[in-house]
Amino acid sequence: MKALLILGTRCIQGIVLDFEEDRFYRSKAESGFSTNLQWRSSLRNVLGGIIEQCLCLKNYLHPQAEENKEVILHTKSFEPMVNLRQLQINNRRLEGKFLPAELKWLQWQGCPLKHMPLKSWPRELAVLDLKNSKKIETLWGWNDYKQVPRNLMVLNLSYCIELTAIPDLSGCRRLEKIDLENCINLTNIHDSIGSLSTLRSLKLTRCSSLINLPIDVSGLKQLESLFLSGCTKLKSLPENIGILKSLKALHADGTAITELPRSIFRLTKLERLVLEGCKHLRRLPSSIGHLCSLKELSLYQSGLEELPDSIGSLNNLERLNLMWCESLTVIPDSIGSLISLTQLFFNSTKIKELPSTIGSLYYLRELSVGNCKFLSKLPNSIKTLASVVELQLDGTTITDLPDEIGEMKLLRKLEMMNCKNLEYLPESIGHLAFLTTLNMFNGNIRELPESIGWLENLVTLRLNKCKMLSKLPASIGNLKSLYHFFMEETCVASLPESFGRLSSLRTLRIAKRPNLNTNENSFLAEPEENHNSFVLTPSFCNLTLLTELDARSWRISGKIPDEFEKLSQLETLKLGMNDFQKLPSSLKGLSILKVLSLPNCTQLISLPSLPSSLIELNVENCYALETIHDMSNLESLKELKLTNCVKVRDIPGLEGLKSLRRLYLSGCVACSSQIRKRLSKVVLKNLQNLSMPGGKLPEWFSGQTVCFSKPKNLELKGVIVGVVLSINHNINIGIPNMQREHMPGVLDVQANVLKQGKTLFSTVLNICGVPRTDEEHIHLCRFHDYHQLIAILKDGDTFCVSKRNPPFDKGLELKQCGVHLIFEGDDDYDGGEESLDKDLQSVSEKLANFFKTYEDESVRNQNELEMMGQEPRSFLVTLRSNFIFLFLIGLFFSLCYIYVLVLLRRDRYI
Repeated sequence: MKALLILGTRCIQGIVLDFEEDRFYRSKAESGFSTNLQWRSSLRNVLGGIIEQCLCLKNYLHPQAEENKEVILHTKSFEPMVNLRQLQINNRRLEGKFLPAELKWLQWQGCPLKHMPLKSWPRELAVLDLKNSKKIETLWGWNDYKQVPRNLMVLNLSYCIELTAIPDLSGCRRLEKIDLENCINLTNIHDSIGSLSTLRSLKLTRCSSLINLPIDVSGLKQLESLFLSGCTKLKSLPENIGILKSLKALHADGTAITELPRSIFRLTKLERLVLEGCKHLRRLPSSIGHLCSLKELSLYQSGLEELPDSIGSLNNLERLNLMWCESLTVIPDSIGSLISLTQLFFNSTKIKELPSTIGSLYYLRELSVGNCKFLSKLPNSIKTLASVVELQLDGTTITDLPDEIGEMKLLRKLEMMNCKNLEYLPESIGHLAFLTTLNMFNGNIRELPESIGWLENLVTLRLNKCKMLSKLPASIGNLKSLYHFFMEETCVASLPESFGRLSSLRTLRIAKRPNLNTNENSFLAEPEENHNSFVLTPSFCNLTLLTELDARSWRISGKIPDEFEKLSQLETLKLGMNDFQKLPSSLKGLSILKVLSLPNCTQLISLPSLPSSLIELNVENCYALETIHDMSNLESLKELKLTNCVKVRDIPGLEGLKSLRRLYLSGCVACSSQIRKRLSKVVLKNLQNLSMPGGKLPEWFSGQTVCFSKPKNLELKGVIVGVVLSINHNINIGIPNMQREHMPGVLDVQANVLKQGKTLFSTVLNICGVPRTDEEHIHLCRFHDYHQLIAILKDGDTFCVSKRNPPFDKGLELKQCGVHLIFEGDDDYDGGEESLDKDLQSVSEKLANFFKTYEDESVRNQNELEMMGQEPRSFLVTLRSNFIFLFLIGLFFSLCYIYVLVLLRRDRYI
């Protein structure tokens, strides 16, 4: 406060002391303390448009005041500030009894007190903002009218969850806005509120303990909006509510009201009446038609059983929402008299038909009857709905569309998802010249009319899961504006030649659903005897703007055209479960391709050079794949899936993939030894997931369970979890209707954090792909410090690896588990480490050395196995030859010995 005195307290007109949020001020000055206050428009008249002088203390108090000590202000500090107009002290503590008399705006959000300490309020106070003061219970004394700020215009007590009642406000003769939103313990509204003649807005949203409103509200002559949303215990509205002549918005959604007051017809200025979720409200009064200014009536999810005929008298009604009124069965004919109606929603009601008078709604723009299960047809009068731009028929039982639908000239969006009884479209559909979206997802449409090609403005066509659709008309190629075409899981087996003329197409998803047969190589979209191979023609490559192509399970065979590089805008290419043997070398020309997915292409022999933009590459279960082109140019590659590529012997360039995060090589027995040589420190430092054949973990890994003890002054930067597992394919998987080769990966290995034996957090290791062999595999998963598993780990906690109980896959055998904790400095060295001692090497260098050492041992073991694997006869022949050789040597030395003895004896006799 001494700083304030130096600056001259008499000049200060505004103070901001808010360490968390600065909502009402924006600095205009580049230096000094002078800023331009940004007052809300509703209060500009209070301040007279004066540019106030404001002092922001937020940045000038000692830093420790915010970090270590509670800042306490005393009202005496403000007494010299005779020109103080605005005080913002959010989340601070204020002590004292008096504030400057000229203060107009007091914002004290997050007030930590239960009671207001002031004995006298500033006489000019216009705004009192105590939002989010979670301890406050009362404002001022109930009987001391001298304490009331008589010039108060705005009272904000929203989110004051301990506030139980509102005191007498009859002395506040200028009050315009009261906000009590989310005061969940508020049970009593003082009757004086009903006499506030200047009040314009009363917000009681989510005051869930409020039972009653003041009985007499006749004094609220200027009230324009009354918000009661979420007052779940409120069972009735004031009977004399009709006296509120200025009321424009009444929100009573989520309340327990059973009826509307009879006087409601007097609200001639009411524009919005929201009664959503009023489950006990069965009927509307017949006098509802007298609300001559009503523009919106929403009864969404209410208990409404019928609409009164008088509804047709609402000549200004623009929006009528009756969605999820499940007891509503009939719509009165008078609805056709709503001459201003633009939006009409009947979704999920039990209506059986639309009245023919609906054709009189000339200004209607949106009509929605989705999920009306009993609605089987549309009236012919629909043709006169010339202004409708969106028609929603999802989930209805309509069997056909009337020919008259072609007269809806302005229709832009036609939604018919899950219309199981609709098999054909009328030819007149082609007359919808402005149609941009046609959605028949999961329908039983059998064919499209030739007139579909007339829809020159169609942008999105959805035919997903239309399983009865077997052919596209040749006219489909005329859709010059088509951007997005979705046709997954249909019976369409070929594309017309004209398909290549869809020059604007960006997204093409035509994947089929594979049959999950017991045959390991069966990924057919339909029975084999009915399936023909599909050949991509050069004309297909004219779709030069295509960014996404998903053509899985189309049995694409033959040669993919070299012109494929013309699809230069492709970012995602999914061609899995097809029959081609190789990809064109021109694939490298797709310079912005990010995702290339080719799983289960069982005849694919080789991968050509790939574009450097690639981020994900998936060729798992490509059993015939033998060669892969040098990958050293794939600097952005983050994920590489090669699971069960049993014939691949090497991955050239793997050692330089600095961006690689996930490498899945389960079942790749042929290349595992070569890959271990390429697992350099550069690759291993960034890898988060690694799966490959192997039967042991590094010896410097800890056991299955680790008790965490944080070293002094060192932060935990990550954890590497290692497991060795195998899968017994002779044991039932344990998941009904699921085969291992169709599982996303190994689902049963978990990493857990325990505290005193109780699980705090658990996560499944990300082990993608299931090997087809019973051999052992090693899996390494690295968790970084930003992962929740690491963030939750504290001193004394236990980190352990376990198998899910019960497991999804009963054939899974967890052979070995290990954990290694990574602290600061353990894996951040980028230089060469060949000359360093092992205990000084980084984690990534140790891993690289482990795999190289593992390779040496595996070679020796392999040599021994090869020797042990020789034929028995060859082994015996070798053994016999060696025995004869040794016998002859022994015989030679024996004869020499005898000869020497004979000579010695002869010499003795001589």
